[in-house]
Amino acid sequence: MRPTQPLWRYRLAVASRTLAAVAGGYALTAAFTAAAALALAQRSTRVDAVLAATLLAWLVYALAIAWVFFARTAWQAWCGVLGPAMLLGLAAQVPQWLTGAA
Repeated sequence: MRPTQPLWRYRLAVASRTLAAVAGGYALTAAFTAAAALALAQRSTRVDAVLAATLLAWLVYALAIAWVFFARTAWQAWCGVLGPAMLLGLAAQVPQWLTGAA
């Protein structure tokens, strides 16, 4: 049976997905943690908000890694982690822009 694509393309796709899982997952998790901590700080103390956001971030990181390897293409994998990471990062910055405080 003949492979459908050259071996180097397959290895490049796997390397791209691995980089998306590690770097993109980290970016998504960091943005989620910041946004969630700011959202939770409205209802509880800052310490509890940061702790809860950090604990939830482990789940987000695991889901991001799973998404990267479940996506049909490497392009979808990258868009699936970096798109939400940018939106969550923006959501974490908006309160600071509006109030001028951290």
